[in-house]
Amino acid sequence: MADGPHDAPLPAGRQADLIGKRIAGYLVEAEIGRGGMAVVYRARDLRLDRTVALKLLAPELARNDTFRKRFTHESRVAAAIDHPHIVPVFEAGETEGLLYIAMRYVAGQDLRALLNREGPLPFAVAGRIAAQVASALDAAHSHDLVHRDVKPGNILIAEGTDPDHPEHAYLTDFGLTKKSLSLTGFTTVGQFVGTLDYVAPEQISGRPVDGRCDVYGFACVVHEMLAGAPPFERDDDMALLWAHQFDAPPPLTNSRPDLPPEADAVLAKALAKQPDDRYASCGAFVAALRAAAAPGLPATGLPAAAGPVTRVDTAIAAGAGHPGPPPEPPEWARPVFRRR
Repeated sequence: MADGPHDAPLPAGRQADLIGKRIAGYLVEAEIGRGGMAVVYRARDLRLDRTVALKLLAPELARNDTFRKRFTHESRVAAAIDHPHIVPVFEAGETEGLLYIAMRYVAGQDLRALLNREGPLPFAVAGRIAAQVASALDAAHSHDLVHRDVKPGNILIAEGTDPDHPEHAYLTDFGLTKKSLSLTGFTTVGQFVGTLDYVAPEQISGRPVDGRCDVYGFACVVHEMLAGAPPFERDDDMALLWAHQFDAPPPLTNSRPDLPPEADAVLAKALAKQPDDRYASCGAFVAALRAAAAPGLPATGLPAAAGPVTRVDTAIAAGAGHPGPPPEPPEWARPVFRRR
């Protein structure tokens, strides 16, 4: 839930001394994430006796008045979004020179860890996760909040509620600090906010961004869920930035020949270089992908064969999808049970 892996590490120093300390009513217990501008801790809310994820921003950010005002405003917007697939923000504020955000602590793993362990996901599993994340992003966009850093590390996968919903995805780490940094002089010419594997062309070139930059980043994530790698892989950062801006994405079916060729056109549209050429929303992209990949099946979901479901932190399995005898999905769309 911290910033991207391409950020310079936040100096440990003062932050490392916070374990066991009290910050604004939270008892810091353990570090769970670290990035260029923030460190995320598991902490105890002493007032409500609950575990939270406490994100502490680099102290130098709190010294900038413009940044603090933007941070406060955007934190309130994020906290106002009530959505089942967005990690709730409980509180944001400043104490002793530190800016902090307290969020729900989600037990489980992130999508990065799942992909590292499982590799490419069955279409049914990827489709369920994608639909949940798409609904979260579209809800944020309806509040004029752009994430700007959609990537597997910012998608948390918790255990689902029942066999019909074996996993529950949460989107986290909205670009509160990222947007503020870009508007208050903390970024310089040639820099952008985002993670290189998933960054939209307009972010790279410094053009204005809206929700369609998240459509692009989200499409990169969906490609990785299905193909096992993001669409562009290059030997160095400059070549990767060039590819995002000028190279055509490889057909998804190069890596997943079990998927129909219609899926290639859907990914190509979602990864268009110009925002106007992309889908208008993440939900429209997911619906188009499902319609292309499984003609005749409902765009809102794929039927899944019944079977045992293991805990999500052990394996992702598909559960029963549909009351009564479901229409038989094509072979490539049938869930695969993995046990480790």
